Parts: sequence; C-alpha cells; structure tokens
Amino acid sequence: MTYISGILTPVPDENKEAYVEHVRTAWPLFREYGALHIMEAWGDDVPDGQHTDFKRAVDLQDGETVCFSWIVWADKESHDRCGASMQTDPRWQQLSMPFDGKRMVWGSFLPVFEQSA
Repeated sequence: MTYISGILTPVPDENKEAYVEHVRTAWPLFREYGALHIMEAWGDDVPDGQHTDFKRAVDLQDGETVCFSWIVWADKESHDRCGASMQTDPRWQQLSMPFDGKRMVWGSFLPVFEQSA
C-alpha cells in the first residue's frame, strides 16, 4: 500500500528558483529510495485562519511564502529506508537548503481513500 509524506516549508521569496532547483536535485534521490511521485506547490491563496493556519504552522516571516509538498511512496518501508539514508548517504548533505529547515513541518500518512478522475 502506498504511503504519503506531507511537508510545509517556509521559503524566502527571493529563493524561489533556488528552492525549485533544490527539489529538482533531490527528486532523483527520493526516486532511488522508492518515491513514486512528488508535488511541490508554491503558496498562492493561503488565508489566515482563526485558530491556526499554514503560515502559523511554519512561523512564516515577511518576505516568505509557505510551500506545500507531498511525496507518494511505494510503501512505508521505502519511506523509512529513505529517511534512514538521510543520515548515511552523503548525497543528502550535498543538497543546498534555501530555506529554514528548523521551521519545516512534516508528517507521514496512511492513505484511507484515493480517487482519480
């Protein structure tokens, strides 16, 4: 069964192209470790919430945009293997991070319903 990673990332607006390049460079590594699909989306209509919202989740600062991403994995084992590789595969350390990784929010999810057009 597929497995999903969801990520929110605060990215300085001036680093948008660097962020896209970061993702392009990281994708082959994710794919090698079992990722089937990746989607990176630049915030466009991200409203303020009454109790919480995407911006507060990442402590968004002036001049930043929140990005919403997800990765579809073949299975949980592939996801876990990739996560472990981030400590041992030096290629991960070679990637530039044009954002504040300390304010990223991420989690992993078991699909319960999926439908396509």
